[in-house]
Amino acid sequence: MVPAIPVRVTAPAIGLDAPVVPLGLDATGALALPPDAAVAGWYTGGPNPGALGPAVVAGHVDWHHRVGAFARIGALTPGDLVDVARLDGSVATFEVQTVRRVAKDRFPTAQVYGDLPGAGLRLVTCGGRFDPGTQGYVDNIIVWAALVGT
Repeated sequence: MVPAIPVRVTAPAIGLDAPVVPLGLDATGALALPPDAAVAGWYTGGPNPGALGPAVVAGHVDWHHRVGAFARIGALTPGDLVDVARLDGSVATFEVQTVRRVAKDRFPTAQVYGDLPGAGLRLVTCGGRFDPGTQGYVDNIIVWAALVGT
């Protein structure tokens, strides 16, 4: 698909329906966080969803005592569909291939951001145990999906 800015992500199997906002990097060089629990954020330094390569969309599992847009992405299973509506009116449909929980200190950067022969989607959120000391979760939930339709 030609590049187009994503505006909404939906996954009917888990009731996900969230607007998408652009995200860059924070001061430490890490992916910035979405500004609200109800939105997802697309990493603008990578491909647009539907274009060649891995488009990365992140969301909160929870935020400021509110359920986050990505609270249930860990319940996705292979074969589930994720749609990304784009500013040009098109929709990129992805099929979930893998869902994994990984320790944040072992984040698979190359598998999430690395080159692909086709169009892919990576959904990322926090997961696992909440660490009160760091005020964050110790793991990430990552969904790998491949483009299957438009």
